[in-house]
Amino acid sequence: MSSIIIDEISAHGDRLECSIRSSAALERFFTDEPFRTSYDVSIEDVPEGVLAIPVLAQVCPVAWANGADVYVDEVDATFARALEDVQASLCEMYDFLEGGTLYARSTIEPEHEPGDESGLLFTGGVDSTCSYVRHREESPTLISIRGWTITPDAADDEKWDALRERVSGFAADHDCATAFVESNMLSFLDHPMLLAHYKRYVDGGWYSSVGHGLGLLGLCAPMAYARGMTDLYVAATHWDGIDLEWGSRPDIDEHVRWTGTGCHHDVYELTRQERLDVIADYVRNEDPDLQLQTCNNRMDGNCGECEKCYRTAIGLRLSGLEPSAHGYPFSDADYHDLRRSLERGDWVLGQDERHMWADIRERARETEPASSAERTFFEWLETVDLDELVSSSEPPLTHRLFWIGARNTPNSVYSTVYPAWRTAKAGLQFVRSDR
Repeated sequence: MSSIIIDEISAHGDRLECSIRSSAALERFFTDEPFRTSYDVSIEDVPEGVLAIPVLAQVCPVAWANGADVYVDEVDATFARALEDVQASLCEMYDFLEGGTLYARSTIEPEHEPGDESGLLFTGGVDSTCSYVRHREESPTLISIRGWTITPDAADDEKWDALRERVSGFAADHDCATAFVESNMLSFLDHPMLLAHYKRYVDGGWYSSVGHGLGLLGLCAPMAYARGMTDLYVAATHWDGIDLEWGSRPDIDEHVRWTGTGCHHDVYELTRQERLDVIADYVRNEDPDLQLQTCNNRMDGNCGECEKCYRTAIGLRLSGLEPSAHGYPFSDADYHDLRRSLERGDWVLGQDERHMWADIRERARETEPASSAERTFFEWLETVDLDELVSSSEPPLTHRLFWIGARNTPNSVYSTVYPAWRTAKAGLQFVRSDR
């Protein structure tokens, strides 16, 4: 039976580190880095069973994909039960997941004084901003995570600095605290090898399609315990009625919990356009200068030229707001450029983008166009086959051949050529991660 062993968990100040050992068959899914996470609060007094949660949240889906068991000295009893529920949901969603068992020498139910704080995973995009608006009376701590869309690599320092500055500014303007979490969860995992084995089963990357609901929430556990957070919110990407295979859904996130904290998949009952409506009402009544950040290309503002910028700008217009007042350079001339790019397949789009454009089309049917350019675009959108917009999203042949070779390479050979994998890694990260 394949296995993953969690050992040597340590907490020094605000830093968590641990190492793992795995069966030979699973070694290729992990790099030689120990798992590391840093917070901006001391975690030295957090019980070891809670400190184990961040690494378990990353490795358990890998174990379940291989029918492997996971061993740990100590784990929070509430989280152990949560893992069983999350595993059931993921295995029901994906046929290739086999499941496995968590074995712990001890499970703990620590005495913990309930706090009155809540937290919200926050980027400043449409989904998390809508979630903030809905819970603003709680003054939730705004939590930003480095390690997924912003990597721990020095090349991403400017992106992280830009995100920190923007979230800190939003928090100061709205009387909220912040929490910044940094982790190497996707360089601790061998993400290219996970793609090589499992990309054929999923629409996006490993983390977006399988791991990020449990993974991101689990990263927050020591910080949430130390701060006394009773509720932790993560905004939905999709909405009720869209049954897509995705790593963050109500049947995953709502199960995640540990002593003192329950997690919530928020704003799922609202479509993306309805979330923009909530934001628009808030702008008109309380925050006329609110800025959104959703760009796929930069973190220090919106480029106004990527698919997500165009889509958000049009959604703002349909909710009665002027995009340029909220971070999006957009004019009637952009409708022509957007249509041309969609028709040419300039962007890699998936089924979730298809649903978002369908949502826009539905709202456009109820809205009087503000200009002839807008009318022309909406008339085209009414007639276009949205499935055609995502038909070209299959990975390039070179990547597919690379993945086939990787998953059929003996681990001893793979370990020898691993530096070449690291060099080529950037070229394999074309799959969508955050929407």
